[in-house]
Amino acid sequence: MNTEMDQKEGNLRTQKYLGEKGLIVLIAFLSAFIPLSTDLYLPALPRMAENFNAAPSLINLTLILFFIFYAAGSLFWGPLSDKYGRKRILLIGLVIYTVASALCVFSGNVYQLIVFRIIQAIASGAATSVAQAIVKDSYSGRKRLSILAIVTSMTMVAPIVAPVIGALILGFTSWRGVFVILAVIGLLITLAVIAMEETIDQRSTGSILESFGRLGVVAKNPGFMSLLLTFSLMAIPMMSFISASSYIYVNQFGLSEQVYSYFFAANAFFMVIGPLLYMRVVRLIKPISLITASYVIACLSGILICTIGTQSPWLFALSLLPATLTGSITRPPSANLMLEQQKGDTGAVVSLMSFAFTLFGSLGMILISFDWANLVRVMGLMYVVFAFASLVLWVKISKKSFVQKVSLK
Repeated sequence: MNTEMDQKEGNLRTQKYLGEKGLIVLIAFLSAFIPLSTDLYLPALPRMAENFNAAPSLINLTLILFFIFYAAGSLFWGPLSDKYGRKRILLIGLVIYTVASALCVFSGNVYQLIVFRIIQAIASGAATSVAQAIVKDSYSGRKRLSILAIVTSMTMVAPIVAPVIGALILGFTSWRGVFVILAVIGLLITLAVIAMEETIDQRSTGSILESFGRLGVVAKNPGFMSLLLTFSLMAIPMMSFISASSYIYVNQFGLSEQVYSYFFAANAFFMVIGPLLYMRVVRLIKPISLITASYVIACLSGILICTIGTQSPWLFALSLLPATLTGSITRPPSANLMLEQQKGDTGAVVSLMSFAFTLFGSLGMILISFDWANLVRVMGLMYVVFAFASLVLWVKISKKSFVQKVSLK
């Protein structure tokens, strides 16, 4: 049994089969379901358009609708996990995800693929929403912040390896092989969840409708909702890059799918080191000042993208890196700050966090999918506009009395 001091420090409840490290790895994989489900097949998007003889905008729906329905799915999985437990909801979602991934392999046309991707997306909401709930169930204080940093860094490995693996898969098979890999990943994670001990202490005793009603309770929390809006805005330019990156590098700059995957992986590498860098930088710079600086740097990065970033793939990649790095640095403290705004209703809290981030990200993907003359310049403008808007909101909101002042160190 954990001692009282262990609970205050946020130590992990005993996991008989997984152990502490095993649970951290499991949480990381659950959190990585979205980049795995999208980035793995990004190199195949241009080829899929040719294979189905479909317009790129139609192929992009397999990506855009994925995020929209993932956002919708995130809303109900979290509250359900508050009522029925994290493990049971995870297993249901993972089984559906695995089956949907297998169905994607046998899609006869782009419309079937879109439908199966929608099912896959809804199921993915269970993985990511419940993963964050498990973190809050199991840790608190400084321990939770360190775990968030570790999990975020491990999660960011997915955007690095996924496009590279996807490009390698395309070297000896078609895009269908990508979804075979996703089905296998879903199966393996399902087996790991079977070995997981339940983490929730006290389940919701109300009806299902009352459980969903907790979303409304959380939505009335001004501190949480104001921070949620502020931190979610940057998902718009970030996800526009995810959606358009293969078209920018392959079509606009004329690179091969393999070389594109290297550029994408290089950018994702800075996503990985960001959360770990935060744990060191926060000792020298106040967290509030760090978040403020990140928005300023992202705005300047957008200006560089609009100007010199249009000249070559190298200049585009270098112009994007500052925004990527600062965005990842602030993810652990921003997530922890939002989690601390609401006592209880963890499932509802993380559901709204996933929903908002994905909804705003989907908006970015829709905006970048229009027939723009220069995708790079449009993406740069997105970084400028939304980083500036986030900066203004953050400066105002961080000083409000309704925002719980918690230690981010």
